[in-house]
Amino acid sequence: MLKVVAIEPKTLDEFISKQHPEMNFLQMSNWGKVHEVEGEKAKYLGLYDGEKIIGSAVVIRKDARRGRYFEIPGGPVMDWDGPIKPIRFFIDEIKKLAAAEKCVFVRIRPNIDNTPAHLATAKKVGLVPAPMLLHAENTIMLDMGKSDEDLMTEMRRQTRYEVRRSAKLGIKVSYETTKQAFNDFYDLQLQTAERQGFVPSSRNCVLAQHEVYGDMARIYTAELDGKKLCQGLVIFSAPEAIYHEAASTPDGRKFPGAYALQWQIIQDAKKLGMKRYNLFGIAPPNSPNHRFAGVTTFKTGFGGEQIAYLPAQDIVVNKLRYKLVSAIEKARKKKRHL
Repeated sequence: MLKVVAIEPKTLDEFISKQHPEMNFLQMSNWGKVHEVEGEKAKYLGLYDGEKIIGSAVVIRKDARRGRYFEIPGGPVMDWDGPIKPIRFFIDEIKKLAAAEKCVFVRIRPNIDNTPAHLATAKKVGLVPAPMLLHAENTIMLDMGKSDEDLMTEMRRQTRYEVRRSAKLGIKVSYETTKQAFNDFYDLQLQTAERQGFVPSSRNCVLAQHEVYGDMARIYTAELDGKKLCQGLVIFSAPEAIYHEAASTPDGRKFPGAYALQWQIIQDAKKLGMKRYNLFGIAPPNSPNHRFAGVTTFKTGFGGEQIAYLPAQDIVVNKLRYKLVSAIEKARKKKRHL
């Protein structure tokens, strides 16, 4: 008998670690806790077949001006290639919970490949393509089990050259885990966003990551002769390291600090026993005008596997209000070049 119940965060994490190690931090309980620290509400759900857990979801409630909705980034976690009945049941139960809390819709984006079969499954269980993306639908994944020599060999020639040049120039990379470092990073990210025309995370979100992940969230900084070039906020959530957010100075465009930064993160990820490094966010194929087009050229230079996840899907709860939300988000997506 299938059922969906609230579960302890520890139970959710154990299920994912043992049965779905391909999943990342977005569906581990710590990501829900980040949102709770920000003042939002999170639910931790388990899908059970009798006494056996077969699925999970970190559900985050968003009280936006355009309407309340649930967000499930990287999930729900279950066997999307298995029988349709448990998938449909989980989606229907989540929809009931959303309706009880007067949500307009539920946005999900499982960590499953973007294939015709998965798109067909999404349609069968009543999902509709979302008008806006949800967290890094396309990414680059590096295998941390490979030797440094193999990783270098797989890089684009120019990338390999810049990594080596950064060492010759004497660019230094270090990291900090203090609250002040996270505050300073956010200040630099604001300046970067103003120059490059994107919407940054909130300061509360950046500081919440520091509070929840502790020493496993680091601010990396690349410097040359004491001048800051660029920074990265990296989360280490076994078995994956994630290059979650970035910031840079105008000097960062003049020197290969970003290459030195990535190479140091790779070294540290290997030391910490991470199995893979997620560069987190590139443009979809054949999208030269996408906001991520520039960073895509940089990230793909490190080699690795390019992954396209199933695009964000919505569970429509309030059809009338959803039409308005959809129109607003389509316009916003176009404006942001996403």
